[in-house]
Amino acid sequence: MKTWQLQDAKSKFSQVINLAVNDSPQCVTKSGKVVAYIVSAETYEKEHGISLKEILLSRPHKDIELEIMRDREEPRELEL
Repeated sequence: MKTWQLQDAKSKFSQVINLAVNDSPQCVTKSGKVVAYIVSAETYEKEHGISLKEILLSRPHKDIELEIMRDREEPRELEL
């Protein structure tokens, strides 16, 4: 497992993701402390027995009500 400082992980995010998918989980540190592990979706699903898609579809925060900010039937007025 490779360890990345946060600023390096941000600037090389694609590389971090590719290594997590093709090699092993990646460790991210901030101020010398481990703050996150980046793992592939496959690894996560094996460990937790559930996919992110299933989590999102189960609506874990179903008690939160979202308010529609505008009527989508009416077009927006734009100044040109």
